[in-house]
Amino acid sequence: MASPFFEYLREFMLSRRYAKRTIDTYLYWIRFFILFHDKRHPNQLGDAEVEQFLSYLSNQRHVAVKTQATALNSLSFLYRHIIQRPLSQDLHFNKSHTPQKLPVVLTRAEVQALLALVDLRYKLLAQLLYGSGLRLMEAIRLRVQDIDFDYLSVLIWQGKGNKNRRVTLAGELVPILYGHFSQRHATALGLQRPICCKKQLSGRCQQGLAGGAVFVF
Repeated sequence: MASPFFEYLREFMLSRRYAKRTIDTYLYWIRFFILFHDKRHPNQLGDAEVEQFLSYLSNQRHVAVKTQATALNSLSFLYRHIIQRPLSQDLHFNKSHTPQKLPVVLTRAEVQALLALVDLRYKLLAQLLYGSGLRLMEAIRLRVQDIDFDYLSVLIWQGKGNKNRRVTLAGELVPILYGHFSQRHATALGLQRPICCKKQLSGRCQQGLAGGAVFVF
């Protein structure tokens, strides 16, 4: 059973529209901080204990620079918004110097081989993830009206950090997307055959697809 303190933390962040992943990350590091100091309440701790914890992460856990920064951000949130006693801007702790691991970048041939093995039900989703650089939840929440076929771009609303952005749309996906839309629309209308191409999409059909919050997937 979660403690009332952590339930309050979760509700506080949810009410301010923090992303689920951010909430989970902050709760993890706050819990780790409390356990490190023998389950003492954060209200009884301060700058010195935060410095000690951050130095421990660097010296004993050998965490990466970004990981230590995430832990610091979590504790800064805790003391600024919950404890209402912001941390000092001049904390002294041993900073991590472990470099981040370089990501593995697939070649075009490897990407093609990977996409060829994806289940057909999820292939278009995977192609959008790769071709437009979308995050998983951004693709799942993607709406028909967010795809601009004229400019070959995709509008992403309230992505990471609640930021909006425009990304490119691979031209190869245009006919596939039209086929996907027409299939969905035909299914909704109870038609036996899908509408095959853009020219066959009536104005009413296009309005029905583009109006309201019609999701791509």
